[in-house]
Amino acid sequence: MGADVRAPRLVALGGLHLGTARVEGAVDLEDARIENADGDALDAARLTVGTVLNAGGLTAEGRVRLTGAKVAGWISFIEAELSNPGGVALGISSCEATQLTLRDAQPVSGDVRMHYSTFKVIEAEPQVWPATVRLEGLRYEALTPRLPAADRLALLQRDVDGFVPHSYEQLAASYRRVGDDVDARAVQLAEQRRRRATLPWYAKLWGCVQDATVGYGFRPTRAGGWLLALLLLGSAAYGLHHPPPLEHGKGPGFNAPVYTLDLLLPIIDFGQQAAFAPTGLYQWLSYLLIAVGWVLATAVAAGITRALSRP
Repeated sequence: MGADVRAPRLVALGGLHLGTARVEGAVDLEDARIENADGDALDAARLTVGTVLNAGGLTAEGRVRLTGAKVAGWISFIEAELSNPGGVALGISSCEATQLTLRDAQPVSGDVRMHYSTFKVIEAEPQVWPATVRLEGLRYEALTPRLPAADRLALLQRDVDGFVPHSYEQLAASYRRVGDDVDARAVQLAEQRRRRATLPWYAKLWGCVQDATVGYGFRPTRAGGWLLALLLLGSAAYGLHHPPPLEHGKGPGFNAPVYTLDLLLPIIDFGQQAAFAPTGLYQWLSYLLIAVGWVLATAVAAGITRALSRP
């Protein structure tokens, strides 16, 4: 084809075919209306465009197919209305472009397939995306507008392939690129929780422990909270009921907080645990503190290892 393809406000009943075409300049379909409810409204598979593909304001009934398309600039569906209920409304897999924008577009009615596509920027509000998407292998550098991770994570739950780790890593990386480590960690925590659902029961149980104690390493301050709560519990219990010494007249004087720390910290030895022997209910409390201390220490170590192993 020539330098440009310009068809603003085009009305096409039965679809428009641009598949495998090579356009040196731009493709302009602004405010076009294309209808083919039983097939492809716009078939632009393997289309090559030298500058931009402008489909701003497009109304399409049927599939918009850009599979394998290569656009040097941006692909615009600004204020577009894409509808193919029960089928794929936007098939844009294995596509390459600098930017994909659906700014101010109507919510897509039908599925969206974007797997193995590459964009530098994707611009879309969360409400644009439908209930079913496919994102495996999708690569991008940034999402606009800038939104908290909580507003972006819901889309990853809708992937027809289920849990796709790559999608979480891409989203976390996009937050890290702009220096937003808080939202990046929120995405990585959501990834671990989603992964947990795919594991056997015993791994799920251990995952719940890591989540509750240190948030899989992404909420390290939780460990301090647990330690403080248990320290207060043990200090109060043993402060009111001193355990008897193993040998009278020998060993250090009893100190309830230090004794509790001796039970909780599996490596550090303050000499209190070996010098006193609680009985009855307080002996069982000491067993509980020792066990929880080991679980907490192991969870912290596992969480730190996981956090440090990630970019």
